[in-house]
Amino acid sequence: MTVLVIGGGAAGMMAAVTAASCGHAVLVMEHQPKPLRKLCITGKGRCNLTNNCDLETFWRNVPGNPRFLYSSVSRFTPQDVMAFFEGLGVPLKTERGSRVFPVSDRAYDIADALVREARRLGVRMLEDEARGLVFDEEESPKRVIGARTSRGVCFAQHVIVATGGISYPLTGSTGMGYELARQAGHTIVPPRASLVPLTADTATCGAMQGLSLKNTGFKLYKGSKLIYEDFGELLFTHFGLSGPVVLSASARMKDESGYRVVLDLKPALEEKQLDARILRDFGEQGNRDLGNALGGLLPRLMIPVVMRRMEVAPSRKVNSITREERLRLVSILKRFEIEVTGKRPVEEAVITAGGVSVREVDPKTMASKKVRGLSFAGEVLDVDAYTGGFNLQIAWSTGRAAGMSLQD
Repeated sequence: MTVLVIGGGAAGMMAAVTAASCGHAVLVMEHQPKPLRKLCITGKGRCNLTNNCDLETFWRNVPGNPRFLYSSVSRFTPQDVMAFFEGLGVPLKTERGSRVFPVSDRAYDIADALVREARRLGVRMLEDEARGLVFDEEESPKRVIGARTSRGVCFAQHVIVATGGISYPLTGSTGMGYELARQAGHTIVPPRASLVPLTADTATCGAMQGLSLKNTGFKLYKGSKLIYEDFGELLFTHFGLSGPVVLSASARMKDESGYRVVLDLKPALEEKQLDARILRDFGEQGNRDLGNALGGLLPRLMIPVVMRRMEVAPSRKVNSITREERLRLVSILKRFEIEVTGKRPVEEAVITAGGVSVREVDPKTMASKKVRGLSFAGEVLDVDAYTGGFNLQIAWSTGRAAGMSLQD
């Protein structure tokens, strides 16, 4: 069978390699000069290619249609992905949070191994862009028989659309896959930014621009309802908040109004323990200015912000701080609130939520339920997950399923 894979990203290349290993003649159409461009910038160039977790943990990290992924991920698990790439000669390691990286810390090693395997299996690459699908209208239901490009029609017995979403457009994500799906009669769930930094109280965040907190309790509320809870690293920026816990929290935001973040700056201490520590520190530094005395408790950039919330001047002597003011400090450190005003643009998102409705795609084969000869894989589908390698696992698993189960 001749197979056309539209999109040379992680899902597309996995689909191509899988289909070729099954004996099909495969052509990958990618409008960028090289495939896997987005893969090469993931994990800050290190490539967090999966998460070495069990399946129950995996499902908990997929807010976007996890049931649809049960079959594909169960048949090509994180451990299977690890074995696949180690079988291609790329040693892997598991780091904090069960995140998996190449030992070399080079994303290019993952990309190069996949391209080498594709070449070994005879996969051909075409630098061109699909501008539309071609159908055999005489069959019922109609069947996809290829794609139109700038050079004419590229015919195939099966087409796999793996074009990604609309995040990181410089890597080649144009959203064209949504238009191809629409041409086949598919419903597109409106794309939105997921795993994206948040805009927030700029007076507070801007004052701490560049400050990174490593071990912080993080809660996202909408009104009084707790939406997301995590623990880890975040970064203050001129526009608001970024970092791993913030990106994952953004995946739970269905709109952009009414949200607030509450940070626990001292998660290892209960309030009484924290108060006791502060009382001890104050007892040792009674004659110092409070602004200087807090240096052992808080990062330098955070001290002026906390003191404004305490409504205490930095020049106040520690021995003049009242019990009420000290308890106010404890409360601020355990519940540091920041109003969220929205998300950064979808172009800055790690991934796109929304896409081809999974109700119209077979979860076992990734085949279209609308037309014959058409499948989807990866981010073009309405599936998304938190940070930590889960989204690339989705790409590998859905790409594998699409390449394994081709219809003529």
